[in-house]
Amino acid sequence: MAFGIETAIRTKDTGTLRGTQQEIACECWCTSTGKITPLMIKLKDEEGQIQVIRDITVHTQEKKRYAGIPSIEYDCTLAINRRSIRAWLIFYQTEGRWVLNFRQGNSPQGNRS
Repeated sequence: MAFGIETAIRTKDTGTLRGTQQEIACECWCTSTGKITPLMIKLKDEEGQIQVIRDITVHTQEKKRYAGIPSIEYDCTLAINRRSIRAWLIFYQTEGRWVLNFRQGNSPQGNRS
């Protein structure tokens, strides 16, 4: 019986993460039930300047495993340089680390006004 329960709880491994990833800092809100909501992110632009993004719209969030590492993936739209950019915010739970993964062709570099 215990083996069946363990199998049902496990999250299927998604494999390796694809796309352009960028290490970020993320301010988030944690509820009493453990739900994490990103509020603001900071990232370095191509000139090395710190950019602050406060306009984050989370469409969905999903628990995943990349190469066995548990993570929470947030499908988001970010307002960067007066443009809406679709991206994934990924929180690696065991490492306490956030990355921003841009969708194909949606990196803010090259989208500057």
